[in-house]
Amino acid sequence: MIDSYDLLATAVLLLDNKGAVLHANSSAEELFGLSRRQLKGLSVAMLFGPDPILQGRFQEALEGRFGILRQDSTIRAPGGQSISVGLALVPLDHQPWAALLEVRGFDQHDTLDRTLQLTRELSVQRESLRNLAHEVKNPLGGIRGAAQLLESELEKSSLQEYTRVIVAEADRLGALIDRLIAPQGEALATESFNIHEVCERVYTLVKAEFANQIELVRDYDASVPDIEGDQPRLVQALLNVVRNAAQALTEQPDAKDTPPRLTLRTRIGRQLTLARQTVRLGVVVSVIDNGPGISPALREKIFHPLVTGRASGSGLGLSLAQEFVQQHGGVIEFDSRPGHTEFRLILPLEQS
Repeated sequence: MIDSYDLLATAVLLLDNKGAVLHANSSAEELFGLSRRQLKGLSVAMLFGPDPILQGRFQEALEGRFGILRQDSTIRAPGGQSISVGLALVPLDHQPWAALLEVRGFDQHDTLDRTLQLTRELSVQRESLRNLAHEVKNPLGGIRGAAQLLESELEKSSLQEYTRVIVAEADRLGALIDRLIAPQGEALATESFNIHEVCERVYTLVKAEFANQIELVRDYDASVPDIEGDQPRLVQALLNVVRNAAQALTEQPDAKDTPPRLTLRTRIGRQLTLARQTVRLGVVVSVIDNGPGISPALREKIFHPLVTGRASGSGLGLSLAQEFVQQHGGVIEFDSRPGHTEFRLILPLEQS
């Protein structure tokens, strides 16, 4: 039973009937900055401070007056700063343990909520855009056809140039609409492959496109196992993210006089939380650049369709990348500050 708690990504403490710690899992060690030996025997008051209301509620829960206690509190982190946490105390009828205490940092809550909210928002927006795209596609074809007929009737080449512009723009919008519609309803063509095949394909494409403009670095973990998935979609997802980073490096260079650098890194992730499900083992592909960072105005909506920070961008690259990764049960996360932006494509290997 104790071993299973060590697989959890949240901090878990097993308490006796006086509120003293009998066992702590590895996540609790990390959260409190103390070893299991140091945590063992500590009371709730020592961990969360002398709050009489909190202590009283803990005692009531330990005495079995109600089923589950949920309470907010703060703890002192290893670095000295205070961290807001949510507590859930569950009485146990399993001697010598009287209760199980789960401690979750609010940043974990916020990350999970943001991920779920983003998934819901993207789903609604994609469906709306696809409906709109279907409505636009037919008249767009009519416009293109009419422009071609008009061009054949015009004698002046200067006027024909205008119709060519209409045809070219209709083709561009048609391609954009096809990209909006394409992912819907298509089943994944799954196969077994190594994620480094995807990385190397993307590396080759980006190196050819941005030759001599940026430094491309590969940092691969050779122990990453094979995954099951749709390789072309994952190539496209990673290519969209890497190309977006490369374009940011070349179009908006950092104010510091540092050479633009983009790193493609792979690692094994353990005890990952994706959409409120714990993933025991996963693959994390990181795309790291030393560019200017993402503007605050874009951060909350960067995965939304048709949102872009570049004048020439379509605003579909990151949205489609997120959709393709989510189709594999994963998610794309990012952190950004001036001089360091990291996108992480997280794909599950094993679920708890």
